[in-house]
Amino acid sequence: MSNSDSTQAGTAVMTDPADPDIQAQVAMLKALVGTVQHFFGGFKRLFRALTDRRDPRHTTYPLPVLMATGVLMFLLRLGSRRQIAKLLRENGPSAAKFQALFGVSNCPHGDTLNYAYARANVAELQEVVTGMTETLIRRKVLYRHRLLDQYFLVVVDGTGMLSFPERHCPHCMTRTYHESTLYYHPVLEAKLVTPTGLAFSLMTEFVENPGENPTKQDCELKAFYRLAERLKQRFPRLPICLLLDGLFAGGPTLSICERNHWKYLIVLREDDVPYLNDEFRALSSLAPEDHLVYRTGVQLEIKQDLRWVNKIAYEDARGEEHSVAVLECLETKPDANKQPRTTRFKWVTNFNVTAQRVVDLANQGGRLRWKIENEGFNVQKNGGYALEHAYSRDATASKFFYLLLQIAHLLAQLIERGSLSR
Repeated sequence: MSNSDSTQAGTAVMTDPADPDIQAQVAMLKALVGTVQHFFGGFKRLFRALTDRRDPRHTTYPLPVLMATGVLMFLLRLGSRRQIAKLLRENGPSAAKFQALFGVSNCPHGDTLNYAYARANVAELQEVVTGMTETLIRRKVLYRHRLLDQYFLVVVDGTGMLSFPERHCPHCMTRTYHESTLYYHPVLEAKLVTPTGLAFSLMTEFVENPGENPTKQDCELKAFYRLAERLKQRFPRLPICLLLDGLFAGGPTLSICERNHWKYLIVLREDDVPYLNDEFRALSSLAPEDHLVYRTGVQLEIKQDLRWVNKIAYEDARGEEHSVAVLECLETKPDANKQPRTTRFKWVTNFNVTAQRVVDLANQGGRLRWKIENEGFNVQKNGGYALEHAYSRDATASKFFYLLLQIAHLLAQLIERGSLSR
């Protein structure tokens, strides 16, 4: 901070309350507490279901305060546990505001967080994350963002979380290249997204091996099957439309969606499911009426050529039969040199595509899959949250930090947008 004077470890850091950085920290503390109180009834209520496994004889801070501190670390973009001591323990105005808001004598140290998280229950914190998004759904905050005024858009995709040059734990995934082995931990996320750019974590599935020498490694597809089962159990009646990339374009995914009564829009690349691509090319020429030209952009400079074919009979490798539609969008718009450039988008879906809904299915549905990459993972990796930073080497604590990051990102979006129900 610009007007801070560091002294020896253990002494206070002198700060100027008029420093813009200090004012921003205090404002964030107030906004955080106010937002959690407004939407979720306060931190104590939000984390009331977490089991405290610490020895009460050596406990100084209530568990909700430890959770709030972890969330605040991400909201303030501190980047590491070490920064908590510098900015929330030794910093006069920020430390005083923290003490006043949470009723404690001082902000917990980063190592205290790590100790508590390593002994906590990951499933319980996952339920907190899921419950927060569910609360926004139940309060109808997100109703106006539904596809076709009915379906909540849920994107499922994976990303890297941690990587190490040596084995981090027995559950590390491994990748060997040129006799060099990388040990890493990916994660599969289900995020509820909206056309306005919101991306809220709905459920997380950690991709990890069962032990050091598995016969087959875990993968995103296996993780998706587990995630889908959990998602259906948790939200048995929620009208969901899954947005998936081409990795999931296959019979097992279609069967899961049909069994769970979910809608889907799955990216269909030219080399994915050759039968569906061949059928689309053959049948679309026989149905010229299933075609729409749509113009958009400030000056209608973007042209979308939309074609679709419904009721394509498809039998997967396991002999299961499906009736699907294929929707293609050829979008032409000027590039940086004002030259026309065409991009192809194609999806396989179980929606019945019509001229009245094709534009929404393409632009307010399938195209929003990128929200998890841009507004989700990219923000969390490069927007100050430091998703790929190893906040702990303990396997359980690492998952706790990841889930607290999801809570912080959700709250940050609520704070930045103000009252979404307005």
